[in-house]
Amino acid sequence: MQFYRFDQIDHRKISSTNTLERLNREIRRRSKVVGIFPNKDSYIRLITTYLIEYEEEWQSGRAYVSVQSLTEQRLKLEEVA
Repeated sequence: MQFYRFDQIDHRKISSTNTLERLNREIRRRSKVVGIFPNKDSYIRLITTYLIEYEEEWQSGRAYVSVQSLTEQRLKLEEVA
């Protein structure tokens, strides 16, 4: 219920697990393309590469909820507290 404290962010975007579900679905999709991994390290390397790419999208502003809006909300909450 903490997400209701954010004024500027659409509550539907942060109250659900859609983002996490989409991330997991994309990881499954990318690992199915490879099929069989030779070892555990190669699987971890593939997933880590995708997560780095995903994090770069967040930093570039193509995110579902922008880092800037989260920072602004955090500052507002700190002023109130």
